[in-house]
Amino acid sequence: MLEHVTWEPDILDGFESLEIGLPEAARAPGEPADTEVVATLVRRAGGERSRHAVLFVHGWNDYFFATHVADVLSEAGFAFYAIDLRRYGRSLRLGQLRGFIADLTEYDQELSASADLIAADHEELTLLGHSTGGLTATLWAADHPERVAGVILNSPWLDLQGSAMVRALGGPVIDAVGGNRPTAVIPLPDSGFYARTIHLSQEGEWDYDTELKTSPSPAIRVGWLRAVLQGHQKVAAGLGLPMPVLVMTSSRTDFARKWHEGLREADTVLDVEQIARRATRLGRHVTIVRFEGGLHDLFLSRRDVREQVFDELRRWSGAYLTGAGPVLSDAGL
Repeated sequence: MLEHVTWEPDILDGFESLEIGLPEAARAPGEPADTEVVATLVRRAGGERSRHAVLFVHGWNDYFFATHVADVLSEAGFAFYAIDLRRYGRSLRLGQLRGFIADLTEYDQELSASADLIAADHEELTLLGHSTGGLTATLWAADHPERVAGVILNSPWLDLQGSAMVRALGGPVIDAVGGNRPTAVIPLPDSGFYARTIHLSQEGEWDYDTELKTSPSPAIRVGWLRAVLQGHQKVAAGLGLPMPVLVMTSSRTDFARKWHEGLREADTVLDVEQIARRATRLGRHVTIVRFEGGLHDLFLSRRDVREQVFDELRRWSGAYLTGAGPVLSDAGL
């Protein structure tokens, strides 16, 4: 694979992307057999020179667009990479079930391939995961501890019961139905409140592609939820990660059914108390930091909050990964 690597101009200015074919990837029931399954690795055009690299793994209904995060991490000493997992963003193909996976361990294919590509140019790899991507990245790190120097988690989804999306559902029901009818849709409403807090067209600050990150969210399928539940069970049992882990969350959750302006200063997707409690099961060296006024994606919070988030990220990574110590900057704010 490394012999024939061709980076192409990306949809984001100043970045380039590489399509990773996944010929062994399982097709979901009903998907066309002749449609390729791929993932997409993204980096700055021409690459970056550094001993340290970071790989960003997005969450549900998402793709990489936050170039300000790349700016901050590059200034902190990392060569920045991001991946659009199969059936998401740049990697979604016609006829595929958006975001679907039957087992989170299937992502080993694209994450291991990405790690191989990154290892050709960099000595150390740090994983950065958001929400479901935080769960996915953590599980991969547990399976490949020798390949990971550190793990940074932005509001990771570590516990099923901590989710506004499924807090009314029971794990046994999901487990049973998910095995028999994996693509069955769970009719869960999407209030659109989270999109309202972040997208430029809805009084937010960020202008992302609403075809790649939609509102309302794509259909939730039982098999996908079962895969997430199985991941949560592994976390609950204890992962024993040997590398340092940084877990960052908002200080407050708000699952309000009616819009109010306070939703711009809280996690409206996950229960941050559940995240903090479950984070202690990740490994022996876990740092937990809470941010007043933070959104579910802390990196998309208002300027003063994300300044605090990035300062903490720089300080922590300088102490435990890059050896740079605290580096303060206005980049990406």
